[in-house]
Amino acid sequence: MTKTLQLGIAGLGTVGAEVARQIIANHNHFTKQAGMPVMVTAVSARNADTDRGFSMQGIQFCDNPLELASMDNVDVVVELIGGSEGVALDLVQAAIANGKHVITANKALLAHHGYKLAVQAEKAGVMLAAEASVAGGIPVLKTLRESLSGNQITRITGILNGTCNYILSTMQHQARDFDDVLAEAQALGYAEADPGFDIDGVDAGHKLALLGAIGFGTAPSIDAVDMTGVRAITMTDMENASNLGCTIRLLAEAEQNDDGEVLMRVRPVILPLDNQLAKIDGPLNAVTFTGTPIGAVTAIGPGAGAGATASAVLADIIDLALGRISPFFGVPADQLAAAPHRTAPQKPERFFIRLKVYDRPGVLADITTILKDHAISVESLLQSGRSDDGENGDVPVILTTHEAAPQAIAAASAELAQLPAVLAEPVILTIGQD
Repeated sequence: MTKTLQLGIAGLGTVGAEVARQIIANHNHFTKQAGMPVMVTAVSARNADTDRGFSMQGIQFCDNPLELASMDNVDVVVELIGGSEGVALDLVQAAIANGKHVITANKALLAHHGYKLAVQAEKAGVMLAAEASVAGGIPVLKTLRESLSGNQITRITGILNGTCNYILSTMQHQARDFDDVLAEAQALGYAEADPGFDIDGVDAGHKLALLGAIGFGTAPSIDAVDMTGVRAITMTDMENASNLGCTIRLLAEAEQNDDGEVLMRVRPVILPLDNQLAKIDGPLNAVTFTGTPIGAVTAIGPGAGAGATASAVLADIIDLALGRISPFFGVPADQLAAAPHRTAPQKPERFFIRLKVYDRPGVLADITTILKDHAISVESLLQSGRSDDGENGDVPVILTTHEAAPQAIAAASAELAQLPAVLAEPVILTIGQD
């Protein structure tokens, strides 16, 4: 054993500090697993004096993370800063240019720049690895890229954001309002102070762009992912879903048709309670891959947190030490096709529609007339209770439809929103079939 794998870690938040702690505290274990000693030789963070639970003895501290890209005592740059632009992008590009391997957990960076970074890394003969960028501790990228490489993948469906799943499953089981549960998620560290990336579906969209690229052999395109978050979901929606024998989950979905066209979307979906993804509670993640010949396979586990994410980073480090280097997207990046993307679903689906309307005579007739004009058949309609303010008050109207064309639903929704008695944008959710 003549070599030591030397790591430079940029970012010592919960994940970066956990990676360093594990390597330092379990040195013999990682030496055995990696076939060589693995050492943290340099780090960069905002504050050098913070106690992060490991000794800085023998570790060089850099105020500027870009220094790691050119240090002689760093073989691998572990980028855990985050963000799609700025210093994270500059560091990764500089590290590759200087012949250093890169390991990252940065899904936003890869969703926006993964193609060009993969091309750069392959030309430089270094590894770009990011198992931690999707689904935390679940090895979904490795599973898709390696274990399922003999399959023709046609569909990927998953719960990829633990924050949203915690909020929705807590609303389901504890009958609490969205804002209340969001505040709790922030207090527990599941959600950021600004939770927009999570609850608006952006975080899940970044992850889906990477899964779709690997699964379908296409260049990643975050612009091709249609993202709808969970801000509009209320206890009224959850209660009515329950009345249907269902619950609500934020799903990330990618599918490729026979013509090679790819549809990718993140959206809240009403799922039957016996659906496997409907049973995923709390901050867990789950991903189902569908393809030929395997059929469908589902992976479930912790999708975030220091331990889960650090686990994936450590696995990449060991792979690198053992020489298990493969293209990040499964094939050389310059072989990735620019797949034609479908921006609208084509197959009919059932829908749940919630309207906030004035409690006035004739409102239901106006609503059903619009749906009829768009050939949308109503399965059920409910207006529960009366407004305390009479015709100046508002009430929710809940409808479910038989199978209808998504384009017809979109057109009808636009017309419903223009009705004088409708007080807010309609909330429309797909009702899943399986």
